[in-house]
Amino acid sequence: MVSSPRLVVAAPSSGAGKTTVATGLMAAMAARGLRVAPAKVGPDYIDPGYHALATGRPGRNLDPYLVGTDLVAPLFAHGAAGADVAVVEGVMGLYDGRGATAEASTAQVAGLLDSPVLLVVDAASMSRSVAALVHGFATYDPEVRLGGVILNRVGSDRHEVLLRESLVGSGVPVLGVLRRDVAVATPSRHLGLVPVAERSAEAVATVRRLGELVAASCDLDAILALARSAPPLTAPAWSAEAAVGTPVAGQPRVAVAGGAAFTFSYAETAELLAAAGAEVVTVDPLRDEALPVGTAGLVIGGGFPEVYACELSANAPLRTEVAALAAGGAPVVAECAGLLYLARSLDELPMCGVLPVEARMTERLTLGYRSAVGAAGQLQGVHVRAHEFHRTACTPSASAPPAWLVAGRADGFLLGGVHASYLHLHWAGVPRVARDLVARAAAQAVAA
Repeated sequence: MVSSPRLVVAAPSSGAGKTTVATGLMAAMAARGLRVAPAKVGPDYIDPGYHALATGRPGRNLDPYLVGTDLVAPLFAHGAAGADVAVVEGVMGLYDGRGATAEASTAQVAGLLDSPVLLVVDAASMSRSVAALVHGFATYDPEVRLGGVILNRVGSDRHEVLLRESLVGSGVPVLGVLRRDVAVATPSRHLGLVPVAERSAEAVATVRRLGELVAASCDLDAILALARSAPPLTAPAWSAEAAVGTPVAGQPRVAVAGGAAFTFSYAETAELLAAAGAEVVTVDPLRDEALPVGTAGLVIGGGFPEVYACELSANAPLRTEVAALAAGGAPVVAECAGLLYLARSLDELPMCGVLPVEARMTERLTLGYRSAVGAAGQLQGVHVRAHEFHRTACTPSASAPPAWLVAGRADGFLLGGVHASYLHLHWAGVPRVARDLVARAAAQAVAA
């Protein structure tokens, strides 16, 4: 049983300031000396980086679509172990889910965690209407407990008075009022916020300012009391060791791509690899000119290789080593950015040349959940749920077996030990991916 105090930070829509408030709350609570467990609803990789910076703990993702509803509370319990309080940032609007359903919505996750909700309202262009909005969100679903509201982007003292007076009869307390402050704005680009790994000291300063802003503008004691009102969770904590079973012998070395170009990875990926018996090491394709000695397997997740295409291309020694590793039959799993890095070229700049494809940036955003079936290899016939999010396209220059079938359509590439596609998987939902990769890496290490 987990008794961690917890709350979910939600909003009526995207862009209302959830990340500002959630990250600021985490930083403000941590500044008080509390151990804060961060989490994010949905498949987002970037916000958890800011959460980790604010708390000093890994940012976790809670996504009912990707891992199934039964794993949401156990994954939360795993991430919240030893914490004094947990803050979960929602996704989109509180009730927005997959399509027109509640699946994968912030409200669904709040229900699965039996957690109170703190609603962030962008009040910049309203006064009395705020009461109708809050009333609607508080009463729309009786299973959702709206425990307080944070008013964001408030323009003046008079504006604040109008908003507070309007909410007097709502039954939902105002627990904070944030003024418009461009000093805490976080830069963004084509796929969202700029990741922490690309901002370093600047990101640290931003998170510190967010914590100071929230501490000065919100009733932290009341917010902590709201979090402590959550009842105990009975779900057992998720365990990577239990998920993968007996570790593979030999402790093969598996490298995971990191650095500024490859920032998209769920914390559970490395945990599952280690639990399956691997020695997990990191390689930064922007800086490292060689794979770690003894690398027998490679995982290249998502990120922004298009932003760093020149630097990645210029690192010819590592590109050559990656190509040689793949040619030797070692297991290589690549998702989205990894697919682009393994291509022959990205925006006409040479990449690793492992896959017979040319990749390029486009104006079109491809976004959404996917249901897929393994087309061949170790995952043939395995049903998975995934997420796709990119503005690039790949043109095959030769035929190759697909990695997945998505609605009957071939997707990705399976060449030798290389499994590459645009699909992002949360490996906690399909832990055999980690075990299969480590087993093949162990065989590769013995053969070498």
